[in-house]
Formats: sequence, C-alpha cells, structure tokens
Amino acid sequence: MESKAHHLDQIAITVKSHMLLKQLLKVNPVLEEIMRNAKNSTEALVGVRNWVVGELKKHEGAYKFYIGEEKGREAYEKLTWFDLAAIRILDYIDNAGREFNDPNLRGEKAVSNPIKLIWLAVTYGTGGAKPCFFSDMLYLFRQFCGSYKREMPTIEKVEEWMDRWSTGIDPRITKLRIENRERIIKTLIEKINLGEIKSKKYVFDSDLSEEQKYLKMLEWWDDYKFHLSFAVRSPDLLNELLGNSLDPDSMKILYEAENKGIPFFVNPYYLSLLHVRVPYFAIGADLAIRYYVVYSQQLIDEYGHIVAWEKEDLVEAGKPNAAGWILPSGNNIHRRYPEVAILIPDTMGRACGGLCASCQRMFDFQRGNLNFNLDKLKPKETWKEKLIRLLEYFESDSQLRDILITGGDAFMSSDKSLKQILDLVYDMIARKKKANEQRKEGDKYAEILRIRLGTRLPVYLPQRINYELGNILKDFKNKAAKLGVKEFIIQTHFESPMEVTPESREAIRLLNMSGWTVTNQLVFTSAASRRGHSSKLRKTLNEIGVLNYYTFSVKGYMENSSNFATNERAVQEQIEEKIIGQIPPEYANEIRKFPNNTELLTDNIRNLLQKSGLPFLGTDRNVLNLPGVGKSLTFRTIGITRYGRRILEFELDKTRNHSPAMHNMDKVIIIESKSIGEYILQLEEMGEDAINYESIWGYSIGETEQRMTIYEYPEYDYKVTEEYTNLGEIRL
Repeated sequence: MESKAHHLDQIAITVKSHMLLKQLLKVNPVLEEIMRNAKNSTEALVGVRNWVVGELKKHEGAYKFYIGEEKGREAYEKLTWFDLAAIRILDYIDNAGREFNDPNLRGEKAVSNPIKLIWLAVTYGTGGAKPCFFSDMLYLFRQFCGSYKREMPTIEKVEEWMDRWSTGIDPRITKLRIENRERIIKTLIEKINLGEIKSKKYVFDSDLSEEQKYLKMLEWWDDYKFHLSFAVRSPDLLNELLGNSLDPDSMKILYEAENKGIPFFVNPYYLSLLHVRVPYFAIGADLAIRYYVVYSQQLIDEYGHIVAWEKEDLVEAGKPNAAGWILPSGNNIHRRYPEVAILIPDTMGRACGGLCASCQRMFDFQRGNLNFNLDKLKPKETWKEKLIRLLEYFESDSQLRDILITGGDAFMSSDKSLKQILDLVYDMIARKKKANEQRKEGDKYAEILRIRLGTRLPVYLPQRINYELGNILKDFKNKAAKLGVKEFIIQTHFESPMEVTPESREAIRLLNMSGWTVTNQLVFTSAASRRGHSSKLRKTLNEIGVLNYYTFSVKGYMENSSNFATNERAVQEQIEEKIIGQIPPEYANEIRKFPNNTELLTDNIRNLLQKSGLPFLGTDRNVLNLPGVGKSLTFRTIGITRYGRRILEFELDKTRNHSPAMHNMDKVIIIESKSIGEYILQLEEMGEDAINYESIWGYSIGETEQRMTIYEYPEYDYKVTEEYTNLGEIRL
C-alpha cells in the first residue's frame, strides 16, 4: 500500500512555492540544467551528487570531515560557509528516501528526499513541498554557489542587541512591578472579602479595615507559603490579576487548557513580573516570562497525545533503562551517565513554584504522575525508610560520585524534609567512604564529590530562600566537606534578565553566603532566543554571582513547538553572540577556584571581567538534552521534510564519560517541530527584524563545546575501579 508521504508526491505545489523555485533555478544555472535534463529523480540525485562532490574535493579537510575521516571541534571550526552547504547537500543525498517516525505528527512517517522534491516541482509542478521547504533550498544552494554569505556580527553589534533588553533590577521596571503587586493584592483582598478565595492560614481578623488588610497582605507577600496558597489555578483569576489584560484569543486557549485538564499554577509574585502597562522602553521584554505562563494552541491540541521525551525515564522493574542502568525506582531515581544520578524525593519537592508551559515533564502531568495537590504531596510516614533504601543505590554503586536532588523542585520540600534528605545523604556518604577503606587500590569505589540541588525557586519564589534555609545548607556543607565532598551546587533556571529582581538577587546572595555555588540552566525558548537576549542574561547573572552552566534547546515534540527555537539558532547564538564572552585559557584555573569561596563569588567574577575585558563569562554550553543519549550539540542535518522541518542526526557528546551500553546505541534522530521559515515568522511577530537572523539558514552542523574546567569532577587521591555496577544490557 502506498504511504501517505509518497502519495504527496502527486500533490501540486503552491504559487508561492513556484515563485521560490523560480528564484532557486535562476541563481543556480547548473542545478537547473541537471533538473531539466534528468529523466527521473535518480538521475537528478546522481547529477547533483557528482557536481557537489567535485567541488567539495577541492577542500580536502572538509571532504574528510564529510566522509568521517576528520572529526571533533578543531576540524569543525575549520569548515567554511561553503563547506557547510556542500556537506549538507551530500548528506541529503546519502539519506534520500529514508523514512522516519515523526513524533511531532503522532508517529506518522516523514520521508526526506529534497532533490527528488525539487525535480518533481521542476518537471511536473508536484511534490507537495511547502514554501518553507523551498526557502530552505534557496538559501542552501545560494550558500553553495557563493551568493549567500555570512557576515559575522561585531562585538559592538552584539552589545547593541544586548542593550535592547531590560533587567528586573532596573528602577523603572521595579516601579512597574510595585504597581503590579498593588493591583494583585487589592484583587486578592476583594476575593477574600467575597469569600471567593479561602485559606486556613491566611485569614483577616474581622475588625480589620481595608487599609489594615492591605498592610497585612504586604506582610504576607514576604512569606513564600502565602504565594503557594494563593497561586492562580484558573484562567479567569489569571486574567483578573493581570488587570483583565489578556486578549480574547489567549483566554480562549486558556479555557481550552482548563477543559483538557492541563493544570495552572502561577504564584502571585511571579505573576507580578508580567507587564500589564507595557513600558515604551521595554516593549516585549517580558515575553520570555509571559510564554511560560500563557499556554499555546499546540500544547492544547497535543495534550492527551504527548509521548515521553526522556526514554531513560521509562523504567520497568528489574530491566535496564535506555542508557543501560538498573534502577531501584523509575519514579525516584533517573540516570544516564556513570558518575551522576538524579534523586526525586517523595515530598512536596515533586511539585514546583509554578508550571512552565514548555515543562519537559508535561507527559507526567498528562498521565497524572505529577500534580499541584500540595497537601497530597507531603511525605508519608514510610518515606524515610524508602529514602534510606534509595540512597543505598548511590552507596553501593562503583562509579556514582554526584547526586542531583531535584523534582519538581528541591526547595519545594519543607525545611524539615530537606534537612532529613541531606542528613541521610550525609550518612550515605560516610558509609560509602568507610566501606572504601576495606577495598584495595584499584578496587575502590567512587566516593561522593558533588552535591547538587535543582530548583527554580530563586526565580519563581525567591522568598523561599531565607536565613533558615541558608543555615540548613551551610551546616550540611560544613560537615559534608569534612567527608571529602568538594562541590556544593544549586542549579537554577533563570529564563530572562527580567526575572533577575531585587528579591532574586538577595536569594542568590544568601545561597552564596551559605557556601553553595549557583549555576544557571537556560531553556532556549523562542522568546529567549532573540538576538542578544541570552547574552544579556549571562551578563546580568554574572553581576549577581551566578555562573552560567547550560543553554538548552527546548525538549519535546509538537506540544512545545510554540516555544521551540531551532537547533540551528542555538548554533548561531553560540558562534555569533556567546563568542564575545569566550574565556581565554589563562583564566580557566582562576575560574576553577571560584567555588572555594562563594561568599566572594560576585566580587571575583567582577574582578575577572574587568581584568579580561569580557562582557560576561561564557561558561555555559549550548546543547540539546537528547532522549537516552544525554546532552549534545554534535549533529549533522541529514534530511528535511516537505514542510521544511529539518531532520538532525545527533551523536554522543565525546567530551564526557558515558555508560558502556551507550556505545552500542544508534545515533539519535530528531525531527524539529518547526521549520526555520516558521521560526523566523514567529520572531517577526515578536517585533524582530528577520535580516538580523539571516545567517541561521546556513548552520547545519553542530559540534559540542568543550566542558569548562569548573564543571569537571575533582580528582581522587586513589584509583577508582573500572568495574561498573548496576549495569544491564541496553534496552531501546
């Protein structure tokens, strides 16, 4: 039976596609000659291949890169703009006719055969290829023939882009946020007076005047539990607290989301960061925040059909996960790499201070594994015993040296629960260290060197970071350091410089004073991907004592399409913008010592920036968190769909250690959920000038950056065993 994809070969192309095709042939006379003379699509493929191979062989290093004889970052950085185009054309031809399961289309088959589609369009006016496909082809062959060139932006231009973006510590912005807070408080008081909102803890005395209620509400505003109690859970309340500023289309989508059962959870503090009265000096500055709160139509349409992105999170009892690891619990422990595993407690830490629209765990909300019923998430009496059993996994593993406690959100756990977790982690570390004393040199297990806590609360709810929490963290750090733990890290997630507020700055100061290093993981959403936005965030975070760790492409399929910025944009951002913060090698050791004195981290960053002349420290890596494989930006563009959505083939990040089972795993294929053409149109709707992004079309190969020394594990003073425990056969 003929597949749907092949049936589309007989579909006529549109007028716009014809016009783009005409331009394509006009700027590429050789391509037109091949297409006109080919009797069938195979002859067209052979003709184009012979033409391109002949040209690429004139560039010996690039040809060796194409055939795989030369690899790695050094070889990648030698590739010219022409080389990128030639290799992509040949990769398209080498993979012509391949079919791929497309999770963006609920498992439909995607077929890549772009040369055939061009031939069909030239010969018959068919093939069904869309304008975004022809735009991509036009740029590709212009790049190959030299009429489309890349102009690298100057440092001054990048800084000009950065200067467009305001921060949340700009006095003009803080004034607007105070207005927002007052509006939210007054609305909540009215709701409480009418009995529409009730709380057992936050109750007004009956004799309070309206002014006294306002002052009481201001007092509550500094209590993080107040914000959790009064978090928005419905579209109507969301709109009211935003001064009824949401447009009818947004409200329609939010009502659909509510009817579908997609949870809402936006706390009042975070809601106060959104513009209601748009300032002339910061138009669109809050979009990266707004798109986390207001859902997209794609998410609504796909909810109920979302499939898990993280293959290694799908665990069957007694069987290895996709990375080959045997786990004691699929819900509580996740693992990809030999050195680190994630612990997700059965506490309120399974929830967050808000729900991000592009949350990687939306699949778990869909199946009911995650929710915002905070009372039901409180730990049961049996939790301590279960936690001890889970920590035995870390204790008995030969390679684990890094524990990442997250969720949800590690700081959503109460002080009591978090202290219990850390105390039991301390006990586990002590037992693992003591057991090692009985092992011979070369047989010793890896001991815990790094403790990490994953949290977005410095952003979502900085009121949670108080002196009581700081003391818990400081006490644990002081005693765990005596057992040989070297690194204590808070991994947070600032999305925008507009999220850096006086409150979050104070939260970071408290964390640094407690002896913990704060690192940031940015999710590179469409709004956050605008020119200069990420670099401005890096700079602003450095100023408050935060080191940048990762810049992640958005995970997921069509449900996250609205927030998805193509991986080509991640490469473009890395090469054209982040490069101005590239750290000279002579400063690497100085940065490596930063965590030794976190109390002075802000000063030390500032001093290094002044000494080096850098605008920020580019300590982060641009990557995609791949299903099963882990973090990587090493890819080749091997295909493209009729809709112009590119098909990328990723490889392992060769700069870090992997499970032995991973070396048997096939390369990972990712079909992007939007074309570059669609992405550019979305940027234009945000007020961006497409000309500033024009080089994006030419990026088609990525290579993962080298890890900064500050993120490498410290060395042991003994030889760790080469034995792997808890490892099974790989399961795909």
